Amino acid sequence: MANTIDKISRDRNFCVIMAGGVGSRFWPESRNSRPKQFLDFFGTGQSLLQMTVNRFRELVPMENILIVTNVLYRDMMLEQLPELKPEQILCEPARRNTAPCVAYAVSHISGIMGSRLGAKSIAEVDWSDPATHANIIVAPSDHLILREDKFIDTLKVGLQYISEHDSLLTLGMRPTRPETGYGYIQLDHAKDKCENAVLPVKTFTEKPNAELAKVFYESGEFLWNSGIFLWNIRAIRKAFRAHQPSIADVFKRGDEIMGTSAEEAFIQQMFPTCPNISLDYGIMEKADDVRVIFADFGWSDLGTWGSLYDLGKKDDNSNVALRGTTMFYDSTGNVVTLPDGHLAVIQGMQDMIVAQNGKVLLICRKQDEQSIRQMVADVDARFGSQFA
Repeated sequence: MANTIDKISRDRNFCVIMAGGVGSRFWPESRNSRPKQFLDFFGTGQSLLQMTVNRFRELVPMENILIVTNVLYRDMMLEQLPELKPEQILCEPARRNTAPCVAYAVSHISGIMGSRLGAKSIAEVDWSDPATHANIIVAPSDHLILREDKFIDTLKVGLQYISEHDSLLTLGMRPTRPETGYGYIQLDHAKDKCENAVLPVKTFTEKPNAELAKVFYESGEFLWNSGIFLWNIRAIRKAFRAHQPSIADVFKRGDEIMGTSAEEAFIQQMFPTCPNISLDYGIMEKADDVRVIFADFGWSDLGTWGSLYDLGKKDDNSNVALRGTTMFYDSTGNVVTLPDGHLAVIQGMQDMIVAQNGKVLLICRKQDEQSIRQMVADVDARFGSQFA
């Protein structure tokens, strides 16, 4: 009986991997034509995307893993993930941030669940019926997890919790510095935090300025928002109806269509009408029953060159050479990446990013790396897509 229950539970676990971003803060390594999720930064033979998919195999059947990406990357997805069927790649015709991305996936999963229960359409499904229960994990495609065994243990805690509660659950990490590039979660009962504890959330703050980040870090009341979420299908459908009705209304129009051959044409027409809003702003900051698991499994969102510097092997002067060959003279705290077979000789530089890819060379202070996204926009405006 236990094995049967475990199988049923696992068959109702879904994983939605968000993989439509460009990763512009990793420019020029990450480009519009081949974003960072498709790159092998660590010489493992696997891209970040492939590592992410493999991470969830223990908890989620392969047929229940969905990738949401931009239509431009469909072929690359199928090339890197040949074990997935084309219908598991959900293609956005326009970039509309993470809230519409997740709403699309939830609507698609709703169609799958309805079909499995013999319903003719989503409109016929009674989501209060236990037979419709499904757990959903939402994760970015470009994170690094150093201790995957602990990561799986944390997800098991989360899956058990959302199978019993209609809460919106996120994973929070202990801050190690006053970082301005991450969102912060304030705990309602900070004194109760211990590893894998499920705690109520008091507030969300998205990417604070340096002064506020320092206050958050020193208070001990805040965790970094990992951007990894868990909820059951009933809870997230209810949250979209309550807090993003315009997005919910778009996908409600597709109740008769999702999961059929007409789904792709419907998405092409209706998805661009969704507002451009993040899941954090659109749902998590507004929802009432939000919880966080205090987790510790060696997490990095790999959002910036600085995050790669932190993970890289450093020489005696704290320089990191990721690829290519670099000779340092009187230089400290730099991170350098070059095409294979290229040499850089660097003298008298401190705390800089030096990154070359193709015809583009970036030299930037590490402390200013949050400005790289604007630099890419400026390059695109001046020269077109050839360098962006």
